[in-house]
Amino acid sequence: MSNATSSHSPFYAHLSRLRFIKRWGLMRNAVEEDVAQHSWEVAVLAHALAVIARDVFGQAVDPNAVAARALFHDATEAITGDLPTPVKYSPAMRHATAHLESEVCAEMVDLLPEGLKPALAPMLDHHAWPPAEAALIKTADRLAAWLKCRAELRYGNREFEQADQQVRAKIEEHMTPELRYFLDTFGPAYDLTLDSLMKGA
Repeated sequence: MSNATSSHSPFYAHLSRLRFIKRWGLMRNAVEEDVAQHSWEVAVLAHALAVIARDVFGQAVDPNAVAARALFHDATEAITGDLPTPVKYSPAMRHATAHLESEVCAEMVDLLPEGLKPALAPMLDHHAWPPAEAALIKTADRLAAWLKCRAELRYGNREFEQADQQVRAKIEEHMTPELRYFLDTFGPAYDLTLDSLMKGA
């Protein structure tokens, strides 16, 4: 990976390539999803959860800060690619993948001009995130994965049956008031067709 110079940096060019990195690479997809799409969806969901947490449940959280961090939550995959879940979270690989992500994060930050590092380094470094914001982003990431599984099942793709069950179990295990509110208020509409959505059904 080339280093930044005083006048040129490849940082955002790397991020732009997230659109070429496919998710769920070990599985047959009815509709493929890339990391850029996923990052946008997680940012939107994290922002929604943060707004609910603040405005419905009175928590002291900044939705805009949460959304900004969520946009960068998979930024290192511009270099590493999307590591499949069985690899990323296997007992043998968990420490190695965490170390790899930390190393790549440091390398990406090093690509930035010095004047931008203080603002952007905390966006990429998950360890620098306030715990409450990190929890919201993790919840949004898990929610996005479950919505993807549900969509694939609606398309008749049984490849995602087990993933749907596993992610849903994680969602139930880590249920929060803001997530419950989102699922009850917004969740049902995800199963509607476009015509039904337009009619407000």
